[in-house]
Amino acid sequence: MELLFIADPLHSFKIYKDTTFAMMREAHRRGHTLTVSEPQHIMWQRGSKVSARVQDIRLTGDPTHWYDAPEQRSAWLADFDAVLMRKDPPFDSEYFYATHLLEQAEREGARVFNKPRALRDHPEKLAIMEFPQLIGPTLVTRDAGDIQRFHAQHQDIILKPLDGMGGMGIFRVGPDGLNLGSITETLNRHGARSVMVQKFLPEIVEGDKRVLIIGGKPVPFCLARIPQGREVRGNLATGGKGVARPLSARDREIAAALGPVLQQRGLLLAGVDVIGDCVTEINVTSPTCFQEIQEQTGCDVAGLFIDALEAAVATHRG
Repeated sequence: MELLFIADPLHSFKIYKDTTFAMMREAHRRGHTLTVSEPQHIMWQRGSKVSARVQDIRLTGDPTHWYDAPEQRSAWLADFDAVLMRKDPPFDSEYFYATHLLEQAEREGARVFNKPRALRDHPEKLAIMEFPQLIGPTLVTRDAGDIQRFHAQHQDIILKPLDGMGGMGIFRVGPDGLNLGSITETLNRHGARSVMVQKFLPEIVEGDKRVLIIGGKPVPFCLARIPQGREVRGNLATGGKGVARPLSARDREIAAALGPVLQQRGLLLAGVDVIGDCVTEINVTSPTCFQEIQEQTGCDVAGLFIDALEAAVATHRG
C-alpha cells in the first residue's frame, strides 16, 4: 500500500516513544510505501482535487538519522491507498478546516483514517456526553455559578479546558474551595470559554488508564499513567509513570460498549481514558501509547493497527 501520514514535522518526533513512528516502522517492515505531509501543506482549488506537498520517506534504522527524504512533490490525496490523519492536538480552527479539506478528498475517492467527519463529531472532552452511563459526575458550562454549585455538591473536583492536551490547564479544588473563583476565571475567561468540571476520582492514584480500541476491538493491555509525587495529573507529559496492565473486566465492558459505535463511525483508532470505573475522555485525533505497551508486555500494538488498516482498505476497495 501507499500510505500518506499527515502529521507534525518529522524532526519533532521522539521516535523512542512516538506512536506515529511505530505505525510507520511496522508499515515499512511489511513493505508499504511511506509518504508524509503536514496539515498546512494541504490545498484545494476549483477544477482540481485536494492535493498536498508531500515527501516520500525511507526509514533508515538509525535512531540519530531515522529517515531519508527527497524534495517535496505535489500529490492528490485520492491517489494514496490510505491517508492517516495523525496531527497532534490541539483541535483548533486550523485542525477543523483540515478535516473539511480531508472530507473533500474523501468525496474524490480518498480513504482517510480516522474519518474526518468523525474527528469533528468527537471532540475529545465532549464525546463522553453521549455515554453518560460510563462516566462520573460531569459538568460543562461557562457559568461560574454552575461551577460553584457543582463544587458545593461534590466537594472535590477537577476543572479543565475543553481544548487542553497532555494535562495542560487541569486544576483540582478540594472541599475548602481554595482559589475556585480564580481558577474559574482563568479557565472560563470571565464567561467567554466553556469549562469541563468533573468529580475528583480518588482511583487516579492507581492510574489514568489509556485503553486503546483498534478496529472496534480493545488492545488486551492498557497503559496506566500514574501521578508522581504531589501531582494530581497522570499524563506522561506531566511526569506520570506509565505502567502497562491487562484490561480489567470493567475496561473490557467499556470497550465492548464503545468499540462497535466508534468503528461504525469511521474511527479506526481511539484511546479511551478510564479512571477507576469511569470514562473521562475519548481521544480520537492522535491516540498514543503503542510503544510503551509493547515494550512492557510484548503486545505488538502497531501490528494490530496495521492489520486493521489493511483490512479497512481492502473493505473500501471491495
